[in-house]
Amino acid sequence: MDEANSLLKAKGICKAFPGVKALINVDFELRPGEIHCLMGENGAGKSTLIKVFTGVEILDAGEVFLGGNPIAPRSPHHAQQLGISTVYQEVNLCSNLSVAENIFIGREPLRFGRIDWKEMKYKSQELLAKMDLDIDVNQPLERYSVAIQQMVAIARALDISAKVLILDEPTSSLDAKEVEKLFGLMRKLRAEGLGIIFITHFIEQVYAVSDRITILRNGELVGSYETAQLPRVQLIAKMIGKAFDEFESSDKSVKGDALQESRNAFLRVRGLGHKGSIHPFDLYVNKGEILGLVGLLGSGRTEVARTIFGIDKADSGEIQVDGRTVKINNPADAIRYGLAYCSENRKTEGIIENLSVRENIIVALQAKLGWMKYITKKKQEEISKKYIELLNIKTAGPEQIIKNLSGGNQQKVILARWLLTEPKLLILDEPTRGIDVGAKVEIQKLILSLAETGMAVVFISSELDESVRCSSRMAVLRDRVKIAEISGEEMEEKNIMQTIAGV
Repeated sequence: MDEANSLLKAKGICKAFPGVKALINVDFELRPGEIHCLMGENGAGKSTLIKVFTGVEILDAGEVFLGGNPIAPRSPHHAQQLGISTVYQEVNLCSNLSVAENIFIGREPLRFGRIDWKEMKYKSQELLAKMDLDIDVNQPLERYSVAIQQMVAIARALDISAKVLILDEPTSSLDAKEVEKLFGLMRKLRAEGLGIIFITHFIEQVYAVSDRITILRNGELVGSYETAQLPRVQLIAKMIGKAFDEFESSDKSVKGDALQESRNAFLRVRGLGHKGSIHPFDLYVNKGEILGLVGLLGSGRTEVARTIFGIDKADSGEIQVDGRTVKINNPADAIRYGLAYCSENRKTEGIIENLSVRENIIVALQAKLGWMKYITKKKQEEISKKYIELLNIKTAGPEQIIKNLSGGNQQKVILARWLLTEPKLLILDEPTRGIDVGAKVEIQKLILSLAETGMAVVFISSELDESVRCSSRMAVLRDRVKIAEISGEEMEEKNIMQTIAGV
């Protein structure tokens, strides 16, 4: 299809940042009256491509056409003027203002130099009526649910003469009924000829509402496909980067069957959930076992970890630690019961970048002891030197500022921090992401050795082969629901892929 018959078309898009090629010769096409899903794992390039379309980033090479005409958006405002509007996962409106004010903010109708409130109310009601939404537009936006706020954001986007509507993870905070209401609106807009780019990690939603799918991986185009002609398991394989028929059986001779749940299980959870984050789930982890949480990005792996550790307070279910029921309302409770958690966000939730290696190592232990039991500087140095040697952390010494270490060594410092608290269960969320191969192997060996000492481990990795290699047993998640457990001879990559896809 040529540019004249496409609504939005990108050809040969390239965008690089210092040390990173975010987009490499990417093509994309959105047709009129189409819902087009843009998919890919972390670092695939989805966000960068959207930022190019909306003028947040200026492309290095390539062309973008809208309705057959070349465009070069310079800012989000310029993109809106051209006809490209975006509604983000987090509703970026003013919750303290009325619905009508949010729809027309910055574009209020005027009469004799003053805001015409009557006209603004009428136009707002008219706009929302087209979306089958009947609400009081004079009420503050904060009085309405997240789903209604999303609809208001879409109404605002459509009123700015939108030809292309980009929905970036709009369903992440919605329940099933709210999602279906949004999908009804999307289908109605599609029928009116609007082109919609839909970004989501929920596979069920992709197949429920989209016409075509474009997949990116590592900044490159994998391909564009008719949704009805792309089996789910093939979609997952293309996102991960391995043809489905290339998955081989794994050698289970070393692991043997997974441990059976016993009275000796360190952690058991029943019906644990957090509304809007993870559906209620059952889980157990034995002492000396590595439980892998597997699924695509957005499947709920991290949400399970955060709910167990008390970062996201559970609103249903119960937790048992070493056979007794406990309440974990926050991370301090979790640490007190022998849990430790290494976040996937090493930079923002892991290291304290302007502090030394020593300070980063001792911070969790000091918090556990309380500030009335201060660890002396001399003791801190002894501890940090011990763990630098134990984990082979490559650093000039305990006083080196941690932000100057490599990613792999920063990850080892975080591991040292939690090992120092002598946890009974260690939750590791993407502990090898973004580090070199050598450091990755060292960390994998460390995880296996910790399990051999009797420590229970929950292990999350986006690399399926790594999960298979390290895990004793696996819990599979899809669309924030735990859908299966896999152990023993079933722990083969092909079988895991089929389970994730719902085959």
